[in-house]
Amino acid sequence: MELSPLRRRDAAEWSRLRNANEEWLRPWEPTSGQSWPARHSPAAYRAMRRALARRARTGVTVPFAIRVEGRLAGQVTVDNVVRGAMRSGWLGYWIDRGVAGRGMGSLAVALVCDHAFGAMGLHRLQADIRPENEPSRRLVERLGFTREGVLRRYLDIDGEWRDHLAYALLADDLPRGALARWRDGAAP
Repeated sequence: MELSPLRRRDAAEWSRLRNANEEWLRPWEPTSGQSWPARHSPAAYRAMRRALARRARTGVTVPFAIRVEGRLAGQVTVDNVVRGAMRSGWLGYWIDRGVAGRGMGSLAVALVCDHAFGAMGLHRLQADIRPENEPSRRLVERLGFTREGVLRRYLDIDGEWRDHLAYALLADDLPRGALARWRDGAAP
């Protein structure tokens, strides 16, 4: 498994992967007026990548592609980065169903957490997860995130306002880092 920037040449592979994973990903995705195929086309990827690149240049987001055995398998993004006294960001991720359960998502998130607390200088990462998303909840809990509360009707997801559980990880929660926790057996 490796993390890398989103590449221009990933458009067709990203589109194929997102469309193949529609049933797996749709329940956790923001509501959109576009059909799933339209918003996961190669053209949609190129527009998303350009928008993320603009935001990355301003320091507001840091996106990573997850590659397993050299193939695109998902994405992890630290978004809505706030500097100053807060030094925080929101964590989002998705993984191909074909590699789920192998620890690749956990490893990718652990590496990004360590990057956020190291090179990015953040103090806090927050991951907001629907209560029904057991695999995602287990992932962050295994990595040491603390459940801080319920965000009622927080985001418009899959056609309805959905409650989310707020999880957070602070830089000082894991003095040895998230990767060390992952290596210690926190992941499957």
